[in-house]
Amino acid sequence: MTLNPFVKAGIGLSFALLWSCPTLAAMTDEKNFGLETKITVQSEDDRDLGTRDGGDVNGIALDLRPWAYFEHGNWSAYVMGQAVTSSDIIETDTLQQADEQQSSSSDSRQPDKSYLALREFWLGYKGFTAYPGEELRLGRQRLRNDDGLWRDTNIEALNWTFDTTLLKANLGVAERFSEYRTDLHDLAPDDKDRLHLFGDISAQWTPGQWVGLRAHHTHDDGKLKHQGEEVDALDKTENGDLTWLGIEANSDAYNYRNTNTVNYWASLTGMTGKRDNLATSSVDGRTLAGAKTSDNVDGWATDLGIRLRLDPNWQVGAAYSRASADYQQTGLESNRSNYTGTRSRVHRFGEAFRGEMQNMQSASLFTSWQLRDDYDASLVYHKFWRVDASKPVGSNGINAVENTEDPTGGLLSSTSLPLIDGKNDLGQEMDLVVTKYFKQGLLPAALSQSIDEPSALVRFRGGVFKPGDAYGKNVDSYMHRAFVDVIWRF
Repeated sequence: MTLNPFVKAGIGLSFALLWSCPTLAAMTDEKNFGLETKITVQSEDDRDLGTRDGGDVNGIALDLRPWAYFEHGNWSAYVMGQAVTSSDIIETDTLQQADEQQSSSSDSRQPDKSYLALREFWLGYKGFTAYPGEELRLGRQRLRNDDGLWRDTNIEALNWTFDTTLLKANLGVAERFSEYRTDLHDLAPDDKDRLHLFGDISAQWTPGQWVGLRAHHTHDDGKLKHQGEEVDALDKTENGDLTWLGIEANSDAYNYRNTNTVNYWASLTGMTGKRDNLATSSVDGRTLAGAKTSDNVDGWATDLGIRLRLDPNWQVGAAYSRASADYQQTGLESNRSNYTGTRSRVHRFGEAFRGEMQNMQSASLFTSWQLRDDYDASLVYHKFWRVDASKPVGSNGINAVENTEDPTGGLLSSTSLPLIDGKNDLGQEMDLVVTKYFKQGLLPAALSQSIDEPSALVRFRGGVFKPGDAYGKNVDSYMHRAFVDVIWRF
């Protein structure tokens, strides 16, 4: 298999760190290394809502993730590799966006059943202040905020973190240069030449009550094809500069260990910027570039939630989210968080539908149960609508298509299924996430950002989605996506 230069450089750094273990052992105050073993069974039916053959996934995957962490004085280093083999294209990584698992018309973006990858490799320095929660990291790393709506991904970055009891802050710059996988040789078009600048700060103004500000800016200067040139699946059709500013408040609601009777979270975000779009047309089976248009865009989004503790084990809650038609997320989000009050992170917009905040509103009701550090479970109901019934929504876990046939019944083309104008109802979903935990405390505290689970668990994640009127009448009544994950960390 052929590796691109970024993968070669990353693998070289990884092996250098791993092979230097005996030398570093004599120098470091702390040495940690291990292996995460993950077995994932996936069952998925009708991602395409029955609009074409296929759309099903049934199989099992083995995901091995060796990692090493070294610390000496104020300096630290971390590397995590990955080796995956499976019987089908199985999703073993919850950080992957829904559309990353879908087939691409480009060979360089086709996922394989087996591949090698580098998840993280970074150097850290903690000597700028005397606070123990301060660190500067350089390299491919996990960027994450608590609600998962702005950042939750592995990406090349320079990130400074300040995390204390009363004040938390992040400041950084990031850009994706490679997938660091042996099967994906090119970036997705949205990630090419896209620079992210971000920062946030939050303070605990009274015990257990946080308020904060967030900012994010993307500078996308990727080149668009000239009119008349052929456009392929990896060419950009959109670029521009976008800026997000947001305010948030919460009761430490994403900390599953808090014992508050009432928990809440609230955020309000505004987005503004300029977006350039490239029109395309199909001529003789080829996609050709058309005219370029530039528009000023403005949008806003909000996410609200409340959770009530009925007793030490049971909680119930409700959540509401709304995003305007022109709003879009930063592109680094996973939309996964602990909003149900358990250790298990649940998709905010459905384990099956996996919507995003763009021209969509959602209402959710949930109940959760947690027994000490041994078990937890969340049952969630979602209802989704379009905000503007004449405009599309953002990407999600649905891959429905509209087929065009010739007079003999042959397939001429397949395009994304357009939503029905004037219909707001996107659908509804029921999710269940259940986890059994085994061993505790075998991982170093410094890795809490990269590895946010205990050392062993068995977890079921599943969702059943029923499409609404916006998808029309010629689709299946239900689709489902379900996983069983078995994780053991040595």
